[in-house]
Amino acid sequence: MQTRLKEFREKAGLTQQQLADYTGVTRQTILFLEKSQYNPSLRLAFKIAKVLNLSVDTLFSFDDED
Repeated sequence: MQTRLKEFREKAGLTQQQLADYTGVTRQTILFLEKSQYNPSLRLAFKIAKVLNLSVDTLFSFDDED
């Protein structure tokens, strides 16, 4: 999965910790999401998108070759 989470988080002026606090996860979870080392649950993807005022498909996309 590809992610643009870091880009949009930084544009929103949020730290990893702030986004984690707003979404109820740890800072490490946000770090792993940004590095594409963890795939979020659908619920978490929607929470993050809501905080950043974006759609889920703007933040996350799947590479069909995986």
